[in-house]
Amino acid sequence: MQRGFLDILPLAPLQEGLLFRAAYDDQGPDVYVVQLALELEGRVDAHRLRAAGQALLRRHPNLSAGFVTRGTGQPVQVIPAEVELPWHEVDLRAVTDDDRPARLADVVAGEAARRFDMKQPPLLRFVLARLDEERYTFILTIHHILVDGWSVSVLMRELFALYDSAGDDAGLPDAAPYKAYLAWLSGHGREESRAVWAEALSGLDEPCRLVAGDSSRAAATAPEQIVQTLPADVSTRLQARARSRGLTMNTLVQGAWGLLLGTLTGRDDVVFGTTVSGRPPELPGIESMVGLFINTVPVRIRLDSSETVLDLLTRVQREQTDLLDHQYLSLAEIQQTAGIGELFDTTTVFENYPLDAQGFVDAVDDLSIASFTAYGDGITHYPLTLAVVPDRELQLKLAYRPDLFDREAVEEIASRFVAVLGAMVDDPELRVGQVDVLSAQERQRLLVDWNGPGTKTVPGCVPEVFEQRAAQTPDAVAVTFEDQSLTYAQLNE
Repeated sequence: MQRGFLDILPLAPLQEGLLFRAAYDDQGPDVYVVQLALELEGRVDAHRLRAAGQALLRRHPNLSAGFVTRGTGQPVQVIPAEVELPWHEVDLRAVTDDDRPARLADVVAGEAARRFDMKQPPLLRFVLARLDEERYTFILTIHHILVDGWSVSVLMRELFALYDSAGDDAGLPDAAPYKAYLAWLSGHGREESRAVWAEALSGLDEPCRLVAGDSSRAAATAPEQIVQTLPADVSTRLQARARSRGLTMNTLVQGAWGLLLGTLTGRDDVVFGTTVSGRPPELPGIESMVGLFINTVPVRIRLDSSETVLDLLTRVQREQTDLLDHQYLSLAEIQQTAGIGELFDTTTVFENYPLDAQGFVDAVDDLSIASFTAYGDGITHYPLTLAVVPDRELQLKLAYRPDLFDREAVEEIASRFVAVLGAMVDDPELRVGQVDVLSAQERQRLLVDWNGPGTKTVPGCVPEVFEQRAAQTPDAVAVTFEDQSLTYAQLNE
């Protein structure tokens, strides 16, 4: 039961966008729901874990926020003075070993399908499913409007530290308040940032779309995803090439996506979205602050066929660096400065935040994590989103809307993207116009499969072959036009 409110706060840029999406499409699946499922081994005290979750809400009041729109049209987040943690326990010990995975999957899917009411906090739920005497699955379901990926890691580490202390946070450092970040945002130079974005996007006269029409107005469907892992030697070469040229891996990803997008759309001036961390380093405690900091901003890449790949990447990195201080505007504001509405329908994400599940329970001696699953890491309402996970083996994830793309088409795009990355590594001095964007399968299909003879041919040139046919079947009809026709003999004459 809620009793009064603690605070009323403004929204971060991406929070505004997610609130709009939730209100715009309130019937279909909410694609911005994140889930974590941890399989725990050991004796779990459900009461202590629930108390730890309640302590999390006290440490980070913004996790208890409800989102409403004032009569003026301004959206705000209302922080209640008190809120009870949504907690549910499921006992699956009586279910047979064969049936238990399906029953557990039903629990996870049911939690994901149950929409949050943005006005009714908190927008998170905990479920503890008991599988046997010393095996449990702990499920966190939370709306993306509350947290980003980095924050999830902070939350889970704190949750199990609080579990170890039975909900007492005296041994933890003071939590840096999300409110401080929102205050920092309000003091940021928005007019200057709008002017910078207006200059960066000047000259654009239409959006850059892979899908015909305005896909942002269509109801989002649950995305599907393909995952491709690059071999360790290819990943190592990519990272070494980036370091040797003073480039970031994110720049390589953006440059390669820009080149591919230019080919797919037939444009030499492309725009796509990218996710930025949004955590200002000058703000005290920002590394352990919990909330939604990320933002989606445009990346514009002009393609010059005579420019080398290295020069293109260097220019892209410089242009993006110049925009770093201005990545705190909402996408809606940035689009207003461009004056053409929707700017893009594809986005990229470089996932450089830690998600070390084993480290979550370091503070607890008698617990370990047997497995860890993240649901919703491909969440998107955009038709196509590329996520790159840096590791010893670079992982590529392409999340797509199945109502707009079929799987085969997305797999082909993934293969093309890998081909472009390979071209960049092999010869950074290659001209942009010389980059081969065909995958090996496409090259085989275009140059061999589709160019072979459809029927068995006969030797000789066309006049000789015609003479032979006229001699063999002189009375057969050779050509017809409207109500007239000629035999081979007549045509030959």
